[in-house]
This record gives sequence, C-alpha cells and structure tokens, in this order.
Amino acid sequence: MFKIDHIDHVVLSVKSLSAMRDFYEGILGCKMERENEDLGLYQMRAGNCLIDLVPVDHSIGLAGGSAPGKEGRNMHHFCLRVDPFNPREIHKYMSENNVEASPVEQRYGAEGMGPSIYISDPEHNVIELKGPPTT
Repeated sequence: MFKIDHIDHVVLSVKSLSAMRDFYEGILGCKMERENEDLGLYQMRAGNCLIDLVPVDHSIGLAGGSAPGKEGRNMHHFCLRVDPFNPREIHKYMSENNVEASPVEQRYGAEGMGPSIYISDPEHNVIELKGPPTT
C-alpha cells in the first residue's frame, strides 16, 4: 500500500498563456522549469511542487473541455504555503500589482490552523496564500 506524501503538481487549463505566465512568474515568483510547446505544457516551479499551465487550444488543453472563467473554473482553489507570511506586506505587494487580496482569515490546512489570504490569477483561479500554523 502507499500513503500520500504531498501534492506533486497542479495543472491549470489556461486561455492566455502569456497573462498566466506573467502572473505566476512576475507576481508569485514561480520559475519556468520545463516547456513542451508541441504538447502545450508549461511547468513552473512553486517551491517543491509544480504548477503546470496548459493552453486550452493545444493538444492537452483540448482534452480538458471548456476554458476556465468566472462561471466555470478548473477547481475551487489551490493553496500555496508561503514563508514569511506578513499580511501587511502581502496586501501591499498585491495592491501594487493590481491583484485583489482578501482579508486575513484563520483556515485549516495540512499543517493545522493558520492565517491565509485569497487572491485570484488573471483567469479567476483562486489561490490561497497560507502562513504557518498557529495551533
């Protein structure tokens, strides 16, 4: 038998690869690790995980159905554990980059209860930025 150790990667169907790359690279600091233009697969490093961007007009993306949008997203949200977690600095940084950030709330995650902030990428996928556990 096996046990789950951690999330390896998340795959997002995208309409605008350039806008999504700008967001994940420029705002969240992910680095492009691997590109396969023939398949339409762009893998970005997010800590010890990957966020894959798959354009909806390439082979992998075409297999995923309709493009994401406000009324139909890829998922409810995914969570990125961030360190350091300074809510004031996160809100300031997001505001400077025209990204709306939710108020800080205590939410439960893999490490227990802790502070988190929700933001959205250019195609309305919700991202939770999670701080260290408080309990």
